[in-house]
Amino acid sequence: MLEPLKMIKLLRTSIKSLLAIALVLTLGACSTGGASGLEPFKSQDGRYGFLFPTGWTRVAVDNGPEVVYHDLINSDETLSLVISKLDNEIDLDDLGGPDAVGERLFGEKSVKNPIQLIDAQERKIDNHTFYDLEYSANLENKSRHEYATVVVDRGFLYTLAASSSEQRWLKMEDIFKRVVNSFTFF
Repeated sequence: MLEPLKMIKLLRTSIKSLLAIALVLTLGACSTGGASGLEPFKSQDGRYGFLFPTGWTRVAVDNGPEVVYHDLINSDETLSLVISKLDNEIDLDDLGGPDAVGERLFGEKSVKNPIQLIDAQERKIDNHTFYDLEYSANLENKSRHEYATVVVDRGFLYTLAASSSEQRWLKMEDIFKRVVNSFTFF
């Protein structure tokens, strides 16, 4: 038979173990898997949405992008959505392939151009074609890196782009690609 003190000690140890297991299970249930560290954004009209990094703040920009978020700590890290009206009902394919659209947006590849298209890929989701574009910009005293996707829907061209300094790009690359690739229509 156990003494009362040993029994209390055993009970406390058991309770601590159960609490630790409950905490692990709770934290595991709260994890969002591939979207860990990301928050959802949905347009007011419910038409489109995407994920943005947790802790980033939405800012209003007059006569600029439709949506802009930036990191409070690294304020030069941004996420922006530009929506442009197209003259005609066209598909993204009508504007050319990924490389052609990338060059159309950023200029032809040349030593003189400060913006260099690094990669251009096409992906299809549901009935939409997306062009994912990665490029660098060497501006006067800043080097920037950006990952963007462009897609056409209902006569509008949507461009969602995530940008950081070249120094922070390797740290942010995976997150930015998840964010940009999360853009979807509902």
